[in-house]
Amino acid sequence: MDEVLVADAVEKSYGDVRALRGVSLAVGRGEVFGLIGPNGAGKTTLVRGLTGTTAVGGRVRVLGTEPRSVDANRLGLLPQSFSPAARLTPRELLSYYAGLYDDARDPETVLGEVGLDEAADTWYEKLSGGQKRRTCVGVALVNDPDVLFLDEPTTGIDPAGRRAVWRLVESLADGGTTVFLTSHSMGEVARLADRVGLLRSGELVATGSPAELVADHGGDATLVVETDEIRDAKSALDGRYDVAATPDGIVVRGVTPREIGAVASALDDASVAFGSLAWSEPSLEDVYLSLTGETFEGRGRIEPTVEAAGEENARDDRRGGAVTADAGGER
Repeated sequence: MDEVLVADAVEKSYGDVRALRGVSLAVGRGEVFGLIGPNGAGKTTLVRGLTGTTAVGGRVRVLGTEPRSVDANRLGLLPQSFSPAARLTPRELLSYYAGLYDDARDPETVLGEVGLDEAADTWYEKLSGGQKRRTCVGVALVNDPDVLFLDEPTTGIDPAGRRAVWRLVESLADGGTTVFLTSHSMGEVARLADRVGLLRSGELVATGSPAELVADHGGDATLVVETDEIRDAKSALDGRYDVAATPDGIVVRGVTPREIGAVASALDDASVAFGSLAWSEPSLEDVYLSLTGETFEGRGRIEPTVEAAGEENARDDRRGGAVTADAGGER
């Protein structure tokens, strides 16, 4: 691997608080590395260490040298909080920042890529929260960086705008840009990241592709059966499956898609009335919960990230899936 970002036994303390505890990782050229973890885990501190904005112990290299020695033309950074001049428009902001670099990207092209064509001449202070964030994304990449750091890039952006940013990040990575991404959106990380690292209490406790992490830490696939006859349903399946009761029915763990029909038949044979059957694979959300013991912000069913038919997406095979069947259809 052509190592573009390297952290070797990185440490950082704030007084008695150890924010980073010997973090080591390497990210290659054109790779999207997603960093996840609870608030206070050390994610932002690690980003600051990698960008040279915070002094850390251990060894850090960006493009083969110390972060502060890297040509600014080659780096892009979108922090969680960034407030450009309120009385400038997105077009003026991108043009201004493009002018600070050699060989910057065309600001007009970037405006289109982040979905700001119609709001390009609106003062920044008059933009919606999502439009402001898209403007900041454009500013971070207008210099066409070799390495791009994105700290919660799509916070506050509507679904359509979020997908536009995702496609842009994928395009940059395909062109050789290395992307270091932090996010609380497990769907976003699963969609974009080639590899994921989970940071907990300053330690990197797991690293791998989304699929590898799900296989190692996500647990079993589950089939949720909606029924009022919980005791009878559980009795009909006990001994053959791992079954647990829920307020609205039962959960059957470790069921493959081919076994869904067998579960339905067993319930029918026991004269158990049931409604919908919802099968789902484990996801990064389950990995997160397993390794941290806590939920992430906005926990719930992960927003589907399947694109419209016909749109190419090389990373689709990394995502978990869900299948829902109504009792009235085929079982």
